[in-house]
Order: sequence, then structure tokens, then C-alpha cells
Amino acid sequence: MPIMASLHAQPNCEKQFLFLVSIFFLLSLSLTPMSATNSLLSCGSKDSGPVVHTTPLVKFLERVQDTALQTYGHSGFDPKTYVDLSLKFNLSVTEEAFDKLPKTTNGSVPVDDFDGFIKKYFKPAGEDLVYAEPVDFVAEPHGFLPKVENPKVRAWALEVHALWKNLSRKVSDSVHQHPELHTLLPLPGPVIIPGSRFREVYYWDSYWVIRGLLASKMYETAKSIVSNLIYLLDQYGHVLNGARAYYTNRSQPPLLSAMVYEIYNRTGDVELVRKALPPLLKEYQFWNSEIHKVNISDAEKRNHSFARYYAKWNKPRPESSTTDKESASKLSNDSERQQFYRDSASAAESGWDFSTRWMRNSSEFTSMATTKILPVDLNVYILRMELDIAFLAKVVGENSIAKDFLRASQTRHKAFNSVFWNEGMGQWLDYWVNHGAACKESHTWEAQNQNHHVFASNFVPLWIDLFNSDTHLVEKVTKSLKSSGLVCAAGIATSLTNSGQQWDYPNGWAPLQHMIVEGLSRSKSTEARAVAKEIAERWIRTNYVSYKKTGAMHEKYDVEKCGEYGSGGEYISQTGFGWSNGVVLAFLEEFGWPKDLNIDCN
Repeated sequence: MPIMASLHAQPNCEKQFLFLVSIFFLLSLSLTPMSATNSLLSCGSKDSGPVVHTTPLVKFLERVQDTALQTYGHSGFDPKTYVDLSLKFNLSVTEEAFDKLPKTTNGSVPVDDFDGFIKKYFKPAGEDLVYAEPVDFVAEPHGFLPKVENPKVRAWALEVHALWKNLSRKVSDSVHQHPELHTLLPLPGPVIIPGSRFREVYYWDSYWVIRGLLASKMYETAKSIVSNLIYLLDQYGHVLNGARAYYTNRSQPPLLSAMVYEIYNRTGDVELVRKALPPLLKEYQFWNSEIHKVNISDAEKRNHSFARYYAKWNKPRPESSTTDKESASKLSNDSERQQFYRDSASAAESGWDFSTRWMRNSSEFTSMATTKILPVDLNVYILRMELDIAFLAKVVGENSIAKDFLRASQTRHKAFNSVFWNEGMGQWLDYWVNHGAACKESHTWEAQNQNHHVFASNFVPLWIDLFNSDTHLVEKVTKSLKSSGLVCAAGIATSLTNSGQQWDYPNGWAPLQHMIVEGLSRSKSTEARAVAKEIAERWIRTNYVSYKKTGAMHEKYDVEKCGEYGSGGEYISQTGFGWSNGVVLAFLEEFGWPKDLNIDCN
């Protein structure tokens, strides 16, 4: 087997791991669909999928969260605060004191008693992360954003650059010494947090944070983020949604390979690539495992393998336990509630929590069916993973692995045209598996199972060179984007449905702007590149004006109105903000800002 020959340079344990993963990979390319894979689609109402249990501390903090809601009420209540608390004493002592609190029949506690309990037995949420001075931060890096000529924009860009210092943290010594007292996980290196209520490192946020750090010439900080994510992958078998004990049962969009690729392209750090390759192969296995893997037979009877989001969880999400239980109270039985909880956690795994994209009925939140959907963007990320691994394997001399993953990317690329592409709309559409059908062991592609609603994710394949290198295709998709209704005064809307959910109209999010704009700008189409530049300018402008009005960068923006930040969903708009900072800096690095171009809202 040629894989064997490519492993001669690896240490023994690494050789063995790469060999085993390569065996898995080769088999996965040739196996026919397995009934076990398809049975996990849970066509009926009974949820029988896997569950990765949380810690006793998380379970207890959910009880505290319930009592806090009953005591304080909904106004200003954030359930995540209570699962982020750290104990001052051991769990048994704290739980005993909690059980002695005077409770009414509805579970509330007198406010003064509950306030006193929280103050006596807990450290504040966020206390377990402490400030860390970035080792590579300078106020104005050499060669910083050379295309930004406008002095107002340049001054603002330097303020955004300085926000990396505000968001830089490291895990406190207490977490390393007494991990049982914390839900925060003991990461080895410094981190960049998104901001506000998000007091821990998050997976897919980190890609756009890194893109911004690279524009800021902060290469060591970027590498530290990757090292932390690799640590999580080694510990748990996948990169967690975030670095908390309650996130161990799900991941987030898999962009670790893209992070390594971008850092290598800037730094040429071969050792980082060598360190990252075995974990990346492990992550690839995770996303191509039975619970995530679904096989589709297309109209020409060709079998294709795709991925879906599927959290290992069928209970209320601990960070939103009270909210999930309130939503599920509409459902009539435990089986329906378990399925709703799994689909909610799986939507959180997608990063799009929440959107009508995951709902069978856009006006009914409990109709969420995330695990029945093959998402366009997830499969784009896995296609990118295959391309990245092929490239990175070649960098370190693993040529057989490189060839195998290049072949896998070509197979997935062809499958996109069979399952996701809609010629009439000029877009790639999510595919509903098992849509209104009885349980069955194989899934045959049907045109009506494509989701014909317009989402920004329908255009994310442009991000991949395999798609944006086809000029005819790019021009067709660009025309579709322009007429879709998504392109607004201040950027690209997430959907066309104003549902009140945060991943719907009129909110625009930095990652979606970046992927679509970068894909268009890398094409050979003059029109596509012009559209990319215009969208980037609108996005930069709305971030600038909002910053000047509020003194902060926001996690999402209202793309109907220049200079307005977004709203909706489970919590108020957060500030900081990791990926918004990163995308603004990446756009300014790519497109610049001419001296005479107006930066204020027209």
C-alpha cells in the first residue's frame, strides 16, 4: 500500500495513527451505504442517537439557572451566566447549601437569600479567564494595511487592531489546579475570546479572528489559537463548539484546516503543519463518521456521501436550559422533546443558532429538523478540509495522503452538482433528507427535497477555488446573488425571512460576508470582482459608522440600515467582537480604502 511508504519519516506513534486514519479514509471512499448510518436519521419520533454526558458540576449549575429564572424573572436574565460560574468550595458543600435555601412551590428563592448564596459560594462568570498581554502586539505593525489611504479609516483600523489586546485572555491557574470547580476547560495557551457573554474560545469564530490577526501581523497569537483547538481535538476527538464542559457533545463548522493553511501561507511554518496533520485527519474522520454521514443516490443512481450536523445530545442545552425547556413545553411527549433538543443542539453546532433554515415551518420554532438537512456550507467546509489536507500533506512529504485527499475533493466536487446545485436558481440549495417519507435504508435524490428558500449559505461554495475558478459558473451565481434580495444597503442578509431569529433577515454576519466576497473577488469575472468590492465597502462602512456611534464592534449588523447593529434571537447583540474585527481588517487588507472615498453613510 503506497500509504505505508509515505510514513517512513514519522515518529512511531504518529506513523501508527496516520496509518490507521488512512486505512479508514480509503475504506470510507469505497464502502456502500450502511443501514446503520441511515437508521440514525430517526425517521420516526423516537430519538435513539448518541449522548455525551456533561459533568456533575454542569448538571448542578443548570439547577441554579432554573432557580435564578424563578427568582429574578425573565427581565435581563441570561441563562449562560449561571453555567459559567466557578465554585469557591467543592461541589458537595455548595450543593448542600443550595438545597437548604428556602424555596416556594414554584422553585423561587427570596432575592436576598439567593443573592447571598451566589456571592458566598461562587466566583463571578468570566473570573476563570485572566488578561494576557499578547506577545506579538505592537500599536502599529510594520506594513499594516498598506492599501488604506484615507486617514479617518486608517485611524479606525488601528483602533480595531488594538481590540485584540482587549480580547486576549489565558486560562487562570485555578482552572489548571482545580478543574472540577470550573466549567471552563484548561487550555494550554492564550486565547482570543469573541467578547461580552462569550467568555471562552469558540471554534469557527477563530478562523476569522485568525484572518484579522494575520492582517495585524500577530502570527504567534494566531498559532496559539490553533494549538488550543488541536488540544481540544486531541482530548475529545473533535474540536468543541467552545471551551466549556457543556460544549463537549457538539462541534462547530470545521475550519481548523483552513486556519492552518492561512497561517502557513503567511509564515511558512512547516512545524505547525507537521503538528496539525494527525489531528486534522482525526477531525476528518469525526465529520465522516456514521452519525454525520449520509449517503444519497442521485438521479443517475450514483452514490454520494455527505455530512450533516448532528449533536451528541438530546436534552436542553445547559447554556440555554431554561429557554429550551420553555420552547419544548409545547410538545406533547418526551420523544418529541428529545428530538427537538437534539435538533436545537445540532443547529448550535452549525453556528446558525437559530434560523428558519432549520425549520420545517418558519413560524414554529419547535419544527426545527436540523439533523434531517444536508447543509451546503458544511459540505463546502469539508471539501475545503480535503483540499487543505491534500496541500498540507504535500508540504510535509506525505504525498500518498495528499493524493488520496485530492481524489476525495474531486469526488465531493462532482457530487455537489448532483445533489445541491439548482440550475434554475443559479444557487446551491440545502437538501432535506427523508422529507415527509417513511423510514427507509437508502435515500434517493428528489428535486422537491431541495430547500428553495434563499439563504446566504446558498452562495458559500464560491469560497472554494474549485467553484470560483469556473468563470461561466461564477457569472451565473453572481447574477443570482444580485437578484436574490439578499444584497442590501449595508451587506448581505442571512435570509429573506424576518422571523425574529438572529440568523435571519435583516441581520448580516461577518463570516458570510467574508466567504462570499472572497470567493467573488478571487474569480476571473470582472463583474463578480466589482460586486465583491461593493459589498466589502458597504460592510466596512456600516461597521465604521456603528463603531463611531456606539464605541464598539458588534457581532452582527442590520444590513437594511447603514450603521445599525443587529438584534433578535436568544440574547442581545454582543460587542467585542472577534470575527467582526477580523473580517473588517481582512477586507481593508484586500481592498484598502482610497483617500477620497467617503466612509460615512450616504
